[in-house]
Order: sequence, then structure tokens, then C-alpha cells
Amino acid sequence: MADYRDLDRNIARTRIFLSLVGFVSIFVDPTIGEPFVIELYMLEILLAHLAYGVVTYAYVRRAPVTARFTFATAALDVLFATAISLLSGGPATPGQIFFAFAILAVGCRAGFRATLFVTAYGILLYAPLIVVSRPEDRWAYAMRPVYLAIMGYLLSFLGELRASFEARLRKLETTAARQAIARSLHDGYLQALASVNLRLKTCRALFAGDRGAEALGELAALEAGVAREYDQVRSYVRSLAEVEDAPRTEAASGPDPSVRLEAAVTADAAAVERVLAIMLEGLRNTRRHSRAAEATIRATIRDGTIQVTIDDDGVGFAPAAAPPWSIASRVAESAGRLSMTRGERPGAHLEIELPIA
Repeated sequence: MADYRDLDRNIARTRIFLSLVGFVSIFVDPTIGEPFVIELYMLEILLAHLAYGVVTYAYVRRAPVTARFTFATAALDVLFATAISLLSGGPATPGQIFFAFAILAVGCRAGFRATLFVTAYGILLYAPLIVVSRPEDRWAYAMRPVYLAIMGYLLSFLGELRASFEARLRKLETTAARQAIARSLHDGYLQALASVNLRLKTCRALFAGDRGAEALGELAALEAGVAREYDQVRSYVRSLAEVEDAPRTEAASGPDPSVRLEAAVTADAAAVERVLAIMLEGLRNTRRHSRAAEATIRATIRDGTIQVTIDDDGVGFAPAAAPPWSIASRVAESAGRLSMTRGERPGAHLEIELPIA
């Protein structure tokens, strides 16, 4: 799914800017009314539009935008544009700018059909202006929906071209990335696995010939080679994830920690799979790095969300350490929240909140 968060924030910021520009244009334009004077009803509408812009901007900064939110803001944008057009007469109404913004906002976000729908909606709302206008001004007002229709179609068409171009570009970038990964796997890691297979066959032959010392030496060399390949694969995987390649730590010495697992989650299969993957990765990290004697992993439903906690009594995280990137990436993909607790008690402590659906 495409990530429109930056686009939504920019649209919301532009809506606030549009309010300020509309206020200035109505205040100084002599064709709308007396210059440097603004009627009270127009001021109220512009202030309402500014408040609406501020509220939507605050919302998109905190929460992801849904299709319902996009539809509601498009409808409100057109309603404000219609109201400003009805109340600001003259040949140069700023309502056209508000209509253009409504069409552009939907065109950037929702595509060709939605943009045409918003254009048709704006034309329909223009009908009362034509009906209530004076007969001598009716033709002038009647042409505004025509210009709006032309502008809406052109913006819809250009928006569709942009979306098609971006889709093709993403496809080409994805293909190039997949080919690069395939080359790396084929030329590097597959060859390394083939070498491991041959050396294992050599070890088996040495053991069959009662040449145990040579076989052990071959196994020691093989172990070192596998460790090198592991470091390279680990570094490559972290580079794909755009995560800084931290130095590899040796596996924790001593016996496995005693792990208490508690899970009581009722959700759809995809959400449960995400929870299980996070819990499994937390268990692996505890075994490999924590040097803990005991660990507890819990998953419960609380306050309408899935709560996952991972606690152990081991060495914990370094003061400046980032959360485990594999877990953090899964939480981010699920639009969840992850926090780390440091200093209050020994060991590592992760608190994860995931949406149920």
C-alpha cells in the first residue's frame, strides 16, 4: 500500500495557506467589494475555513488518513469553495482558487474518477449561484461551471498520467532491486553453499577412511568459513533494511534461559501471525544476546489493541541502542507502537502495541 502520510500533511498545510491567501485576496481585491474592507459573513466563513484547515492538519500529523477522511475533506473543500463563490461577486471570485485546490487535493490522493466526481459535485453546487444571479449576470456565472469542468478534466487527466508514471517507475525500481538481489544471491551466497556442500562431502569421506584428525581440521575450517558467510549475509540483509550494521556479538554463553510464555489473543489470522513472528524474534534475541536466566513473553488483548511484552533479566540494551530492527520493522508495518524501558530494572524490556485488525 502506498504511503501518503507526507502528501496528506502537505495537502493539509496547503489548505491553511489557502485560507490566508483567500483572506488577503478578498481584502484587497476591489472587484469583489470595497478594497481593504471585508464583510462580517465573509470573515466568518474564512475563519471557519482556517479552523477547518488547522484541525485537519493536526489530525493528519497524529493519525493515518482513511478513505472516509479523504472523502469528507473533499466534500468540505467543495462546500467552502461554493460558499465563497456565492458570497464574493465580481469577475474575479477567489472561489475558483478554492475549487482548484479541492480538485487538486483529490487528484493527488485518489485518482481520475474521484477527481471527476469532485468536479461534478462542484458544478452541481454552482447551480444555485446561476439561479439567484441577476439576468444580466447569468451568462457570466453560467460560464464558471464550464471553466471549472475544463479545469477539473485537465487536472484529472494529468493526475492520472502522474499516477501511471509513478506506478511504472516503482515497477522498474522493484525489478532492478530484485535482479540485484538475485545476482548477489547467485554469485555469492549460492556459491558459498555449494562450497559448504563439497567440504561436507570431503569430511564424510575422511571419516569413512578413518582419517578423523583430518576431518576435524576440515570441519574447523568449514566452521570459520560459515562464520564469515554469516557475517556477510547479516551485513547484506541489514543493508537491504537500511539499518546500520552493528558489530556482531557472540552468542550468549551458558544454558538457555527459562522462558515463560503467555498468550491469549483473539484476532484475525494476519494479526496473530504478526504477533507470533514478533514473539519468536524476541525469543531468539533473548537466547542469543541477553545472557539471561529467565525471560517472560506475553501477548494479551487490552484496550482494544494487542499488547506484547518481552522481559528478561539479562544484560539489557546499551544506553544509546535502538530497538531490535526486525521487531521494530514489523511493528511499523502494522502501524503499531514500540517502546523500550531502561534503567528501572535489570534486563531488556520491550512493550509493543499492535492493532487487532
